[in-house]
Amino acid sequence: MDSLENVRKFYDETVNYEWRRLDRHKVEFELTKRYINRYIKPNDRVLDLGGGPGKYSLYLSQRGCHVTLADLSQNNVDFGLNKANEFNLPLNGLRVDCRDLSEIQDGQFDHVLCMGPMYHLQDEHDRIITINECLKKLKPNGMIFVAFVSSYSFVWDYLIGNPGMILNEERRLQLNTIVNDENFSGHGFSDNFFIRPSDVLPFFQQFELDKLHLINCESFLYLREPELLNQSPEVVEAWLDLAEQVCERENLLSLAEHLMYIGKKQ
Repeated sequence: MDSLENVRKFYDETVNYEWRRLDRHKVEFELTKRYINRYIKPNDRVLDLGGGPGKYSLYLSQRGCHVTLADLSQNNVDFGLNKANEFNLPLNGLRVDCRDLSEIQDGQFDHVLCMGPMYHLQDEHDRIITINECLKKLKPNGMIFVAFVSSYSFVWDYLIGNPGMILNEERRLQLNTIVNDENFSGHGFSDNFFIRPSDVLPFFQQFELDKLHLINCESFLYLREPELLNQSPEVVEAWLDLAEQVCERENLLSLAEHLMYIGKKQ
């Protein structure tokens, strides 16, 4: 069975959890929005590929963008469309496999968000196909935003959430990726691909893209995020301001749970 079928089932069954995830991971959401807002303006056309239940889609629709939410999970798409209707926001939605976007017209989008597919495409060939599919949908000089889960991410997750997992043999093998300094494809929260931060930029060299940014979506805040979010909004905002200023530093990339590449189509 194609591993993406497992992924589809996972997201069909976890729509509400996924909708609430970015409320718990506010740093990732807020820093990502800050970079999105640098480039995506009202009236821009945006394809949110692998956009889940539509957190970013609805945010951009609120900002006056023309957004298409496309996801592997029909339940996610339906949830996003229902939320758009609830908030009286325009939103297009369709179920797609990110490796085949033939039902979407080429060259019509100013921006493509690909902030989900790379979490699950375990085969390098599938990752290449997906980026090429995204580039087909972009206008000339259009921009692509691609998120990855770092190969260090579950190290931080285990350390924060359940340090005792290091005594579980299967989890110990996963944690050894930090020792072996390698990418990891296997079962994480679903069927997953976790990339070494140092491998992100080399991956994009094969595409006709000009690199604009590679950011650590949590900057240096991830390991203390629960404590930070208990502070006042003014304190949280001040730390986000500081984190934004250094989130592209190469020596902080290994602290990321999520990484985001931003590039412009040549």
